[in-house]
Amino acid sequence: MIKKILVSQPKPASDKSPYYDIAKESEVELVFRPFIKVEGITAKEFRHQKVNILDHTAVVFTSRHAIDHFFKLAKEMRLNIPEDMKYFCVTETIALYIQKYVQYRKRKVFFGSTGKIQDLVPTMVKHKSEKYLVPLSDVHNDDVKNLLDSKKLQHTECFMYRTVSNDFTEEEVKNFDYDMLIFFSPTGIQALMKNFPEFKQDDIRIATFGPSTAKAVEECGLRLDLQAPSPQYPSMTGALKAYLQEQNKKKK
Repeated sequence: MIKKILVSQPKPASDKSPYYDIAKESEVELVFRPFIKVEGITAKEFRHQKVNILDHTAVVFTSRHAIDHFFKLAKEMRLNIPEDMKYFCVTETIALYIQKYVQYRKRKVFFGSTGKIQDLVPTMVKHKSEKYLVPLSDVHNDDVKNLLDSKKLQHTECFMYRTVSNDFTEEEVKNFDYDMLIFFSPTGIQALMKNFPEFKQDDIRIATFGPSTAKAVEECGLRLDLQAPSPQYPSMTGALKAYLQEQNKKKK
């Protein structure tokens, strides 16, 4: 029986999150506890990449983490970001987050609608003369580089932050009594094995979002009980709701 579920993400900011509906409908306790956290790199580490931020006229932001660590590094390196720097963001939400650091109305900010960089590229192509800087995590592939190369855009990728294990306290390890664990990245699975090297799955269900996370579960020799997205359930909340309803039917 599933009564207590650990969701390896921060607690939703809104009380209108579908997770709360699921908790109420299925009478389960949901605990939000990230297995990973994002850390910025130091100015010294950044300098090793031999990238000059001020050589660029535009910055591409794929997440709020990228914004935070871009401006943190600029401050640490005592760089004055020019007033005419342009910002290209994959969503409007990320674009609005820039206001935390600069006056939005004074900047030229562009954003996509889907969260995918492919849908932002047509806007970037309209500004072909820009020299784009793309801050990324230390774990990334060449998809962005190859995409921008294919459009003959001037660009430089650099890493400004890394994803690390958000280690559990002794108390958390002792009280680890969940019936189901939900993961959203391979790094989360690695953090599970790091914090619980003797982890035995037994009756604990494991759910994952994304093919790479599912693969990480299997590579660790664990059993995967629920995988999203699927054609029927594109979101984790949709897949989880259906899974719990099915389990409740079996229980009856």
